[in-house]
Amino acid sequence: MNTSPDSEEFYEKLKTQLYETASWPAEYLYKFIVKSDVEKIVKLETIFNNMGAVINKTESKNGKYTSVSINLLMKNPDTVIEKYKEVAEKVEGVISL
Repeated sequence: MNTSPDSEEFYEKLKTQLYETASWPAEYLYKFIVKSDVEKIVKLETIFNNMGAVINKTESKNGKYTSVSINLLMKNPDTVIEKYKEVAEKVEGVISL
């Protein structure tokens, strides 16, 4: 998954893949990379606040970037995609994997 997929076609393909690979509700693991900026990391964590998410952060060797893994129970592929869109909208420069 890229920083900002340029069309709904991308999300439709992801939605189909998610329906094919899991029965919902299901655990889903989001992975993001952001510059090691406390403000950006806090914004990212806030998007998943109060959802029972398990959040792990790992800083790169040189400390310029932080990998953020977020694991939580999602209702369906639509809710997964909504969160990806919200992250892309609210956290500048985030890379979604």
